[in-house]
Parts: sequence; structure tokens; C-alpha cells
Amino acid sequence: MAKSYYAIIDVGSNTMRLVIYLREKGGRLREVENVKAVARLRNHLMDDGLLSTEGIQILLSTLKSFKEVAESYPLEEMVCVATATIRQAQNQAEIIHQVSEHTGFDMRILSDQEEAYYGYLAVVNSTPVTEGITVDIGGGSTEVTYFKDRELIESHSFPFGALTLKQDFFKKDLPTEEEMSDLRQYLVEQFQSLPWLKKKNVPLIGIGGGARNLVQIDQNLKEYPLAGLHQYKMKDSDLAFIKNYLFTLNMKKLQKVEGLSKDRADIILPATEVFHSLYDTAHASGFILSRKGLRDGVFFEQLTSDMGTALFPNVLEESIQELISDYELNVKHIQHVQHLAHDLFHQLHDRGIGSLRKRDWQEVKRASYVFNLGEYIDNESSSQHTFYLLANRTIDGLMHMERLRMALMASFKNKTVFKQFLDPYKEWFLKDERKKIRLLGSMLKFCYSLDSTRRQTVEKLELSNDGEDLRVTLYCNGAYMPEEYQAEKQKKHLEKSLKKTIELFFVKNKK
Repeated sequence: MAKSYYAIIDVGSNTMRLVIYLREKGGRLREVENVKAVARLRNHLMDDGLLSTEGIQILLSTLKSFKEVAESYPLEEMVCVATATIRQAQNQAEIIHQVSEHTGFDMRILSDQEEAYYGYLAVVNSTPVTEGITVDIGGGSTEVTYFKDRELIESHSFPFGALTLKQDFFKKDLPTEEEMSDLRQYLVEQFQSLPWLKKKNVPLIGIGGGARNLVQIDQNLKEYPLAGLHQYKMKDSDLAFIKNYLFTLNMKKLQKVEGLSKDRADIILPATEVFHSLYDTAHASGFILSRKGLRDGVFFEQLTSDMGTALFPNVLEESIQELISDYELNVKHIQHVQHLAHDLFHQLHDRGIGSLRKRDWQEVKRASYVFNLGEYIDNESSSQHTFYLLANRTIDGLMHMERLRMALMASFKNKTVFKQFLDPYKEWFLKDERKKIRLLGSMLKFCYSLDSTRRQTVEKLELSNDGEDLRVTLYCNGAYMPEEYQAEKQKKHLEKSLKKTIELFFVKNKK
């Protein structure tokens, strides 16, 4: 089957990027190439509003180099979009003509409304956030949106970005205290001019390179043990700490900060102040990074063009289906184990055993889709592979803590291995939470043993109390010896978690 590749060129005010995607079996796009050029076209927009000849030459030479890279892929489609600097250039018609003549690209200039919309679309199609404010600060403009129930309610584009704020407020590369104070006052006034941004108490979702660098710095300072930037969450105190920390450094030290791109060292402070000022204005409940942004939003719109809506019905379900497809998981087996796990969970819950809450079932169900997925790589060390793959792979629709909990449940092997996986994150959980995750993992492992031959032999189970002990009757439709062997072997993990003895009774259904 031929692979389908798609490409997009994003002509920004600070950077230009070529991103090439491979369309997966499930229909989602996976990034396979990302080429960045720090063109800083905004610096070539003159006082008369024209993009200078030098600026146009930088644009053309960068696009030509991108074209050479793109031509090494059998592309289904190539899209070229431009944002604030080209949008604001008085000679944009000439620029479009030059681009077409020298590269053959039909460059589309996005309106400020379109730029804001595509950022919003990327966020709601790749995160679990249903209500929030997005902020995308580029070199020459800053787009903000407010969405509720995943629907866009408000959007606005401010005519300032990290480069223009630096030019307008800082006399040198690094600001004085007075300049930072003036910048903050200006930004607060700008944000407060939009009533719909005030005191929303919803997540603030950052998009773009400035937000990405901010998160990378935070993760490096904290020696954060999980992989991935997308859906990473920070607090107000984290933003304030990083801003103050960066402000104390000279340019030489700033350029060596782990997680900060050297080419962004002189504009990270304006970008950070934008996030912090907006956070305070909105009384945000947290700062979340979305690695998906404008480029992804453009393709999300095209991917959903025949659906009648630009929104994926369920972000997490899409991601789970992607995992099932990537690791060739047995859907029939998964569904049957889910059925057995559902019976066991709710019968324990109804009897008040294990301190289970109804909402715990959603976590069990989620982990059941990918339980022991590492078997795809190696059967003998499947538990280790399962944990590593899930803990270190971005899963759209799951925040980092949720992803970690799923990885711990889906990789459950025994108490010892569970503790090994948990150890780097032990302080993230209360003692009762650790016990609960272990219980849910042992429950899943037990239910998987009941379908060890993938024949759906055990059709249902019934739980009953025999004093302090538990009796589980398993009704089967055929020879059940392999399942009986595995279940007797695996029940000890559930017994330890519940602190109860479990007796198993296998019964063959009468035809």
C-alpha cells in the first residue's frame, strides 16, 4: 500500500517551517519531517509598510530550499500559508507573484481571523480541554480565542508579537526592570480591553515556539521524568519563576539555558510576559502547552471536510484507535476482556470492596484497550515495553498524569515491577492513589488471563461473598483448562490488592 505524504509551509514573522506528514492507517497525520529557518521577516518590514528587497530574497531562498526537501517525498498535497508580516506588507501582491514565479507555490495569506481559528481547531482536536483560552504569539501578531463546549465563541488578533514587542519596548537585547514593567502594563491594558478574556478561570493553552520553549525550560529545571511536551501543564507560580529566572541572566547565559532555542533567547522574555499577563487577566486555572497549532489546524480542516464538522467527535477515542492500529491489537479480544472487567469491577463496587468509585471504571476501560501492548515488541519483556511506550508517547486527549496512570495499569505484571515503574513518580501520588492504581492493574491482568487463548471461552463471571473470602464463578462455553491455569496463576495479584482470598469455580454452560 502506497504511503500518503502531505506538506505545509508556514511563513511566519519570526520563523519559516516546512512540515511533512505521513497519513497513518487510521487517517491521522504523523509528522515525519520538520525543517525550520529563522528568517525574521518582521525585521524587514519597513516603516512604509513594504517588505524590503532583502526580506523578499530571504523569503524566496528559504522557500526554494524547502521545495528541494519536499521534492524528495511523493506528496499528495502541498500547502503554503503566510501570516502577520506578509499579511501586513503593503506589497503583498508583488510578494505572492514573486513566490509563484520563483517556486511555483500558490502562497495563501491567512487573515487574522483564520490564523486564530486554526489555532483553536488544533487545540480542540488534540487535547481534552472543552473550555479554554488559546494564545498563539508569533513574531508580529498574537492570536487569542475563547471556546466553550469545544465551540469557538470569541477570537481576536493583536498587532504585536515577540519581535515587535522587543523592538517597541527594549532598547537592547535584554530589558531593564523599567522596560519589563512598561511591557507588562501595556499587555495587561491590551488584554483587559477584551471583556471576554477577564476572570474566565479556565485553562490557558499556549501555542507556538515561545510556549514550547517555556515548557522545555520548566521541564529541564524540574528534571521532569516523563517524555513529551504536548498537554504539559504549568501553574501561575511556574510562569512567574521562569520569567524571573530568565530576567536575571545575561545574553551569554540565556543562550545556554537548557530547553531554550538559541535563536529565541532575545525574544523569550516578551513571549513569557504575554503568557503571564494573559494568565493573570483571565484568572486562568493552569497553563497547558499544545504542540499542535496553526499548521495542524489547516490540515484538520481538510481532513474533516467531508464530515460536516471540523471537530473530531472524540479526541481520546481517535488516539486509542491509532494505538490499536499501530500495534495491531486484537479488537475482539479487547472487547471481551472489557466485558469481563466491567462485570468484575461493578460487582466489587456494588459490594463496597476495594473502595472503588464509579469514575474509576473509565480508567480501567481506557487501560484495557492497551493492556500489555508491549507484547508487539517482545513477549518476554512485554510489561517493560508497555510502560515505556505509553508513558513516553504523546496521546492526544490525555494529560500527562492521566497518561502515566494508564501506563501503570496497562503494564501491570506484579507488585515488584509495579513499584519499579512507579518509583520515579512516587511523590506524584498519595498512598491511597498508588494502592488504587495497583488494584485496577491487577484486576485487568486477571481479566486478561480469563481470555488467554483469545477464544472468548469464559462468557461471564459472578461474584459472591463466602465470609471474608470471595468466590468467583466463571461460566464457559468450551474447554477452559488454559484459562483456568492462567487465572489460578494470576489471581494472587488481585488477592494481595484486595487483601482477600479468591476461590475460582469454572462451570461449563449447558447447551
